Amino acid sequence: MSSTDTAPPRESWVPMIAIALGQVLMSFNVAALPVSLAGMVASFEVPPTTIATGIVMYSLSVAGFVMLGAKLVQRFGSTAVFRVVVGLFGVAQVLMVLATAAPVMMVAQLLAGLAAAVIVPALVALIAHHYRGPQQATAVGALGSARAGAGVAAFMIGGMLGTFIGWRPVFGILVVLAGVVFFLSFRLKPEEQRPEVKIDIVGVILAATAIIMVVFGFNNLNRWGLGVARPGAPFSVFGMSPAPLMIVTGIILLQVFLAWCRRVAARGRTPLLDLRVITSGEERAAVYAMFTVVGLEAMLNFTVPLYIQIVQGRTPIETAIAMMPFNLTVFFTAMLVVRLYDKVPPRRIAQGGFLLCIVGLLWLAFVVRNDWSAIPVMFGLITFGLGQGALVTLVFNVLVTAAPKDLAGDVGSLRGTTQNLAAGVGTAVAGALLVGLLSAGIMYRIAENPQLPPGVVSQIDLDSINFVSNDRLLGIMQRTGANPEQVAEAVRVNTEARLQALKIGLLIMAAVAALAIIPASRLPAYRPGEIPSGRVPQPQPARREEEAAA
Repeated sequence: MSSTDTAPPRESWVPMIAIALGQVLMSFNVAALPVSLAGMVASFEVPPTTIATGIVMYSLSVAGFVMLGAKLVQRFGSTAVFRVVVGLFGVAQVLMVLATAAPVMMVAQLLAGLAAAVIVPALVALIAHHYRGPQQATAVGALGSARAGAGVAAFMIGGMLGTFIGWRPVFGILVVLAGVVFFLSFRLKPEEQRPEVKIDIVGVILAATAIIMVVFGFNNLNRWGLGVARPGAPFSVFGMSPAPLMIVTGIILLQVFLAWCRRVAARGRTPLLDLRVITSGEERAAVYAMFTVVGLEAMLNFTVPLYIQIVQGRTPIETAIAMMPFNLTVFFTAMLVVRLYDKVPPRRIAQGGFLLCIVGLLWLAFVVRNDWSAIPVMFGLITFGLGQGALVTLVFNVLVTAAPKDLAGDVGSLRGTTQNLAAGVGTAVAGALLVGLLSAGIMYRIAENPQLPPGVVSQIDLDSINFVSNDRLLGIMQRTGANPEQVAEAVRVNTEARLQALKIGLLIMAAVAALAIIPASRLPAYRPGEIPSGRVPQPQPARREEEAAA
């Protein structure tokens, strides 16, 4: 037996602790934002959609600059770069704890996102650098479990602290955790720099501009207008809202970016994203599936806390308890689904996962009332969580196992771009969709309501309808001079419109999950293995046909 046939030596799991905690840093931060929604709304005196903008800022900065982060990891070595950006992430969390206004919170999330843009590809590169064989497959699975576990911890810890102390200590925990990860980073094996790796500045500008325009466009659909420009729009183009124009322009720029990467590679230079990681239809299908599953998760993680904390006026810990069935299911499914890889093809797992998401969302839309803690609702969240947990780990593993080791950074950047673009778009769409549905429902109900005369309606700002609790709505209506019967009718109209908006939103999410079964059917039918150790060029379609004929 040759030396190449021998099993790789087992490495210490201590480096994996640092790598997994790096994932926990990012995932805890993202999950802590929704559970802290009510506390931030009260502290900064802003509507919940403004806090959603902070979530979008984080996702936008990660998605826009993660490909640059991947090249920095390749150029200067994953270990050294990881250590620096973990420190930057800690600084961002200090700013988060000290934030006194919503703009400061947004800046803190922007800095955290810029740090995460480098951490995301560094994690994959660090796994490829430290582990081989079965250990490597286990490490990849552990990374997915760390993401899910951090979400569970953030909801529980954030719920308790937010209820009994406040939302700021939640992010103080991240300051301490960043220090722990920084200390553990000295146990990582150093990786040599690669001076030959050049950073494609044109590619950075194209990718960042495209992603920023797409996410900003989605985030401002409700504020600026879906078609005709609303009064809140900063400008208009022949009367049209800039939001959809930004989305279309961003999508076009993404295509230009891909064409630019092909051109750079054809000239023998280093593109910002090596497109060999998405050469095959199976790999592209994995990207589409990842975008959908993360987008759906972001929509649910914004929708549920919004409804529980803002509409029902409940505490963060009650939000955490209501979401716990979903988070625990995602966590355990992400850990256990890897046991199916040698028995069930990835495409079957993906199709089953999306089917579970569809069933869970349809069930939620059918049974949800005004009590998320009800048993029927819990079953819906568990069903959706089963699909989410299986899909998040699966599609990442498909991408990782399809690429050679020296493209691990590109896989990490592709994963980070896809996940955070999906998270940003999902959160933005959820906010715009729910507020839009709420606004339409209220306008329809008051149009010919004899109990709400025009004199009362004219005193309500219908251009800025948002989700508010019944108590706050009572205060607003009382300032209009409405009599008690009119106040009670306004509360009833708003309550019905909120529930209808939630139900329709869940149905739309189920439709998106149903569409995702199409790319899921194109996922590969092989058993995921380790990241290949050498550069394995992907054949072009014509070459593949010749090989198949031979």
